[in-house]
Parts: sequence; C-alpha cells; structure tokens
Amino acid sequence: MSSNPLRPYKGNTPEIPASVYVDGSSVLIGAITLGEDASIWPLVAARGDVNNITIGARTNIQDGTVLHVSRKTIENPQGHPLIIGEDVTIGHKAMLHGCRVGNRVLVGMGVIILDGAVIEDDVIIGAGSLVPPGKHLESGYLYLGSPIKKARPLSDKERAFLPTSADNYVRLKNEYLAEL
Repeated sequence: MSSNPLRPYKGNTPEIPASVYVDGSSVLIGAITLGEDASIWPLVAARGDVNNITIGARTNIQDGTVLHVSRKTIENPQGHPLIIGEDVTIGHKAMLHGCRVGNRVLVGMGVIILDGAVIEDDVIIGAGSLVPPGKHLESGYLYLGSPIKKARPLSDKERAFLPTSADNYVRLKNEYLAEL
C-alpha cells in the first residue's frame, strides 16, 4: 500500500486544503476537490479517474465508503461526476456513484446512490437504502427503503441536526489533525 493516500491519475491530483483530514488508510485518486474542513475517514476509496469528484466544505465521508463516477460518452457527454455539497454526513460503508448530493444531507450507513440521482438540500436517507439511477429526492424529507421511498417530512429537530452532525465531525477531524 502506498504511504500517500493521494494519488495522481492522468495529470490530475486530488486538491486538499490544509484544513482537511484524510486518513492514511484511504485512497483518493485523480480529479478530486475537497472543501475546507472536510474529512475522509479510514478505508474510503474515491476514484476521480474517468470524471471528477467534488466534496463540499465541512462534509465528512465515513469509514469504508466508496465514491466513484461515470465516464463521458457520446450518449451522455458530461458523464456523471460525483458532486457532494456542504455540511453533508456520509455514513459508514455508503456507496455513491455519479450522483449529486445537496447541502445538509445525512446519508445513512450502507446507502447506495446510483448514477444521475439528485438529492436536494436538507434530506435524510435511512441506513441501507437504495437510490436508483436518475431518482430525485425532494428537500425536507426522510427517505427509506430499497428502492427508496419518501417516508415523511423532517421534523424541526431533524433539520437542526443536519449541520450539527457536520460540526461534530469538524471538531473530531481537528482533534485528529492535532495528533499528527
């Protein structure tokens, strides 16, 4: 295993601000850009090889998550990049492939989100859910199931928790950075 989790691919190297924590057991390859105060936890695999990955400020990608993209084709000239907004929590062992995730979203453990899916701001996706290709999740709701279905509107308490979850991981990554 390489001692450096950041690997170039075809002239693209991950762009990582000094305020970001990337665990040494993770692998980030190619065209990946992280926002300030983001965190990448153990065993994350992110491949920005055939398209780009963008991860917003204060977003945390938890242990064992896989992030990937779809290449550009004649049928789909833009392909499917992976765009993750700000203040997002991606739970352990999630898989995000060529989708768009808004701001203040909680993606539960083991969730799979497929190509072309769009998750608006202020959404919670329950653990183990499957978001099919091209599915659009509307802001302000809890979604559950495989395939995913709208369960109910988020409570005020749940909405307030979304940025709190991101803040908790910013504090934790600061503790980890202080140990280096």
